[in-house]
Amino acid sequence: MPSMAEHIIASRTVEGRPERGEVVVVEPDLVLMNDVTGLLALRVLEETGALDAADCSRGVIVLDHYSPAPSPSAATGHRRLRRFAARKHCRLYDVGDGIMHQIALEELVWPGQLVLGADSHTVTYGALAAFSTGIGSTEAAYALAAGRLWLRVPHPLYVEATGRLPPAVTGKDAALALLGVLGGDGAIYRSIEFTGDLRGLKLHDRATIANMVVEAGAKAGIFPYDEETRAWLARHRGATAQAPTPPPPPPRPEPGDDTLALDLSSLQPMLAKPGAPYNTAPVTEHEGEEVDMVFIGSCTNGRLEDLHAAARILRGRRVAPGTRLIVTPASRKTYHQALRDGTLETLHQAGAVITPPGCGACFGAHMGVAGDHETVVSTSNRNFPGRMGSPKARIYLASPYTAAATAATGKITDPRSLAPKH
Repeated sequence: MPSMAEHIIASRTVEGRPERGEVVVVEPDLVLMNDVTGLLALRVLEETGALDAADCSRGVIVLDHYSPAPSPSAATGHRRLRRFAARKHCRLYDVGDGIMHQIALEELVWPGQLVLGADSHTVTYGALAAFSTGIGSTEAAYALAAGRLWLRVPHPLYVEATGRLPPAVTGKDAALALLGVLGGDGAIYRSIEFTGDLRGLKLHDRATIANMVVEAGAKAGIFPYDEETRAWLARHRGATAQAPTPPPPPPRPEPGDDTLALDLSSLQPMLAKPGAPYNTAPVTEHEGEEVDMVFIGSCTNGRLEDLHAAARILRGRRVAPGTRLIVTPASRKTYHQALRDGTLETLHQAGAVITPPGCGACFGAHMGVAGDHETVVSTSNRNFPGRMGSPKARIYLASPYTAAATAATGKITDPRSLAPKH
């Protein structure tokens, strides 16, 4: 039986045999770019004379990395992309609308689609049973100009889930546990497909896990279309149970397929230690280390449920002296919901700095860069040296529960000691 990735790729193939390891030409449903990669794609279109041929009917541009613009050059780049989008009728999400990946989840991607994005964390949309993968800016330019692009059909790697997540343990902890097993190259050009009992993973947890499979080299991370997917679409889009594009069938590993077991009930709060997302350890092994900055946000953990988790820890508490907490909602919708339900008020009263929606401190350009020799706990997806500012900073990755508990104490803290018991 074809994997979910094979099923979706076959439905979009226009040239070649959609079989494992084969190179095919596909017509994507969407081609997404941000304000960094979009400028590079625009330059390619201009320099190759393909600008007039570019068809933006599938194109989406999101101004999220430098949002709002922190420099004249960033503002000028935004202006160029706005003018390009208006000329070619691209969908444009402007400064403050949020992160490309969160917007795509909220509004754009449907189960069964094939989505290409000029950003490696495009894999996030696998939470909605789509095949979504990152491409380069040159490839994005070609996809806009030609309406198609080549890719190699990945071999599947199945992850069979069992159990339920314990209290104060999240999809981020599951993702870090999985990366600890796979390392940085354990899934190179594989489609990680999740199977088994997935009832314990809500869609926001699935999005976090799918977001981080690329840190093991995966081409995609795909969850099946099930009752959780249908219910989430109904709540967030007013959609019926029937997706507009046929969803892929649930994965069924065959003899000889590679399979990993993931017991959700055995997980505990996890960290990625400085240097790499797969350099993982339980939080308990690093409790007590002093922290200068905590960041809660990013396409990995800036969703409403993540802000709710942080608020549960920080309600009635204050951020520890000497530690700063920066909170960046992943989208305008998330910001509005967290404002309306009191979550942002709780975080603000605790001493958090609330920023506009966007990528924020995640990639180290503005709104919370780390200084020399500072220690940071971040809910984002990467902690390579220099990722959040100074290459001399030490960055730990963690869940929103762990990040909030750390902000409250000023030291790396197991969130189970502070989480409400009900």
